Amino acid sequence: MEIERKYLIKDLPANLNSYPYHIIEQGYLCTEPVVRIRRQDDDYILTYKGKGMMVREEYNLPLTKDAYEHLKPKADGNIISKKRYVIPLEQDLKIELDIFDIPFAPLILAEVEFPDEKTADNFIPPDWFQEDVTFDGRYHNSYLSQIQF
Repeated sequence: MEIERKYLIKDLPANLNSYPYHIIEQGYLCTEPVVRIRRQDDDYILTYKGKGMMVREEYNLPLTKDAYEHLKPKADGNIISKKRYVIPLEQDLKIELDIFDIPFAPLILAEVEFPDEKTADNFIPPDWFQEDVTFDGRYHNSYLSQIQF
């Protein structure tokens, strides 16, 4: 089960480059239900996500590079590329700060995953977060993959 809140960003942290990051590329084979392929650095993953906004089922399976490359041309819509910074928070939480590449730039989103709904409901975001867009489907990557440019 994935329990996650998503935010727009007001300002980037001053020390952003001090945090580890991943280079991510992902495509969607289906958006309802969500079936996604992802390259994260040198790892390849097939993901299924169930319905829901803040809480939903999520299953990840490893892929080989060859399988990823085979499936990538079959993806519907846009391939999404982004740089994801991983920023630690208290209570063993972490912010995944996504800085999107063109054509989605200058979009920047922060996601925080939680161990349970109570922790998610009680979360107080850092000052540099802006609007909570958890329940706005326009900020799901599966939706972004379908935007026409």
